[in-house]
Amino acid sequence: MALDRWIALILLGICLVYGYTAWFTMDAGLAPFMQRNPIWPSTFPKVLSLLGIAACLIILSGVEKSEPKEAEIDYRRLHEYKLGQALMLLGLMVAYALCLRPVGFLFSTTAFLFLGAFILGERKWLLMISVALIATMIVWYLVQQVLGIYMRPLPGMLGG
Repeated sequence: MALDRWIALILLGICLVYGYTAWFTMDAGLAPFMQRNPIWPSTFPKVLSLLGIAACLIILSGVEKSEPKEAEIDYRRLHEYKLGQALMLLGLMVAYALCLRPVGFLFSTTAFLFLGAFILGERKWLLMISVALIATMIVWYLVQQVLGIYMRPLPGMLGG
């Protein structure tokens, strides 16, 4: 079986467990006044699980397959791909999650975007830092001001 089908099989299991949780366990603790609402807290997880199951079944059945191309991933030649970059990005994501609260949103997100671009091969320093700063400020403004969700912008020692 091809690598994409193995991944789809694993994701199908995850979607089935997620769907079971959404359909049978999430609604058990609803307050009586919420049971009359047309949209429950489990509505989005139910739809998401159904879409995930459908996508996985399409991949497993091979409906989306065309003739084999040379650009497909060959799991026997994984050592030829850029696994170092992928692993460094995963490590950067973990470091970002761990630094988000103590370092603050603005610095950690800017550093994450800058270092992520560097790992992927971008070398235009001015462009990288300006895009990272602008994107971070826009996201912080939207979350903080528009949605009203407090995010610590600075580290605690700087008054964040």
